[in-house]
Amino acid sequence: MRHRHGLRKLNKTSSHRLAMLRNMTVSLLKHEAIKTTLPKAKELRKVAEPIITLGKNPSLANKRLAFDRLRDRDMVVKLFDELGPRYKARNGGYLRILKYGFRQGDNAPMALVELMDRPEPDEKVRDTGDSKVAA
Repeated sequence: MRHRHGLRKLNKTSSHRLAMLRNMTVSLLKHEAIKTTLPKAKELRKVAEPIITLGKNPSLANKRLAFDRLRDRDMVVKLFDELGPRYKARNGGYLRILKYGFRQGDNAPMALVELMDRPEPDEKVRDTGDSKVAA
């Protein structure tokens, strides 16, 4: 029985799993939306949401803790300057996981992980002959 076992092993060693989740968290904070398998997405939520909660209180200790967990200075700056103030009024639930079909090669269930309340991308319209195409 698996009672009270709080994580998925994802068929990886513990060091590989931690590095993969760290890299996925950095990618999620950088791009604000990523596509991955459903079990990895559900496991990513347990890593990324506490880091975003750290970003809501910009103390030196929290910045050092975030850098220790992310190991990416640019993402720590974005976390405390941009994402922390954005989620100041939200009490958790910073991620949205949407099922995204199945992967072509092995039929693994895919998911789209995105940050809630992210700003809409500006659609630039450029003229290409007779029709207008959004870029």
